[in-house]
Amino acid sequence: MSNAITRHIPNTITCLNLFSGCIACVMAFESKHELALGFIILSAIFDFFDGMSARLLNAPSPIGKELDSLADDVSFGVAPALIIFSFLKESSMIYPPFLEGVREYVPYIAFFIAVFSALRLAKFNIDERQTSSFIGLPTPANALFWGSLIVGSGEFILMHINVLIIIALIFLFSWLLVAEIPMFALKIKDLSWQNNKIRYFFILVSIPLLIVFKLSGIAAVIAWYILLSLVTQNKKA
Repeated sequence: MSNAITRHIPNTITCLNLFSGCIACVMAFESKHELALGFIILSAIFDFFDGMSARLLNAPSPIGKELDSLADDVSFGVAPALIIFSFLKESSMIYPPFLEGVREYVPYIAFFIAVFSALRLAKFNIDERQTSSFIGLPTPANALFWGSLIVGSGEFILMHINVLIIIALIFLFSWLLVAEIPMFALKIKDLSWQNNKIRYFFILVSIPLLIVFKLSGIAAVIAWYILLSLVTQNKKA
């Protein structure tokens, strides 16, 4: 395969990430949250393989780095924000009396997720510390948390959760995206226990979470990832 072709493969995969993210946004607008989550997951798969293909083919490029961030903000910033917006717009969640007068404006708080995802991605592009681990919550993890939370626990949220909890989570996760908190990456360079014990421990606990909580288990896994990072990575720091 010629160099002229191989150098375009990573960017093509990144464009597929963006394409899937755009479809996820449309599905969110149409309140088809399950399909929106499905396309976010597909975008995450493309996001994983574009970087891998760039390394394997030795075809990194400045335009690829910028394109990746633009695609990620659509797929993992705008798309989950639209899922939350659509859910809040159409739901009959419990509202405290002091918010009843501004009920129609509350869903717009969801777009803090898109804004802080863009800030996180811009920060990542100029931060040389994030080569083997992360500083702050990765945008795909944030998107998967929100998508699975809404899709997997929607009825429970509608019946039992006060909207203030969702608003608090929006602000919390917006902060986590840009916080100076070390978080481990899932890249496994070898199979040794010593070099990967945190990752193996993460996977061992994640499996029963997914089995017990099913689709909403993805949100539980992301919460577990954040907790484990806080306990292990900050000890190193």
